[in-house]
Amino acid sequence: MSTHRQTVTITYETAARAVALALEIGAERGLPTVAAVADPSMTLIAYGMADGATPHSAETSQRKAQSSASIRRRTGEIPAELAGPLPLATGGTMTTIDGGAPIVFGDLHVGGLGIAGGPPAMDAEIALETLKRLGARTEGMHP
Repeated sequence: MSTHRQTVTITYETAARAVALALEIGAERGLPTVAAVADPSMTLIAYGMADGATPHSAETSQRKAQSSASIRRRTGEIPAELAGPLPLATGGTMTTIDGGAPIVFGDLHVGGLGIAGGPPAMDAEIALETLKRLGARTEGMHP
């Protein structure tokens, strides 16, 4: 019987870089973006909010990060039959709104990125571009 297990997680430095990149990409697209990074245990590691972003985007970005960190896939890829039950069953912690993406380096899942501030499709594009510039895996993740 094993007495423990090890968990791989994103560093603060990498999480903060992801947030900075996301805000930069949002600005390039004229969108006041909010970005959050959570580790695989759904704990918030880094967060940033561009000036002019809407207040509700703060919570939405965190839910997207936590959801993608937990399920290891884009929030927009969650099956339709879970769109209602998932947020309800988790007390609103999880969301199916697109804009969340898992953060994977090589074969290591280290967390989730959540982007909010625009339409979900644009949030998803910013999330994937952020991962690309960060050097994380993006194959198989299409907005």
